[in-house]
Amino acid sequence: MKSEWATNYEGSEIKVTNSWFSGEKLFVNNELQDEQLNFITPSQMTGKLIAKNGEQMDIKTNLSGFFRVSCRMFINNKKVELQQIK
Repeated sequence: MKSEWATNYEGSEIKVTNSWFSGEKLFVNNELQDEQLNFITPSQMTGKLIAKNGEQMDIKTNLSGFFRVSCRMFINNKKVELQQIK
């Protein structure tokens, strides 16, 4: 089973994917930023986003759950709303 979440933040596409066989992945503008192969414990991933003004922003995500997986994302320590697309 594959789950996928996405958001558009200041013109950048950020996507988080989760599947049983390839683990969790964090993409920014289709570039892989982090990946985990966690099957038991909650997954935490980090990445960087360059804003239009050149500022570097920190991305933090975490996935949790077993049968129903949920994803949360923070950019510069502020929660960002994600849309589950799969």
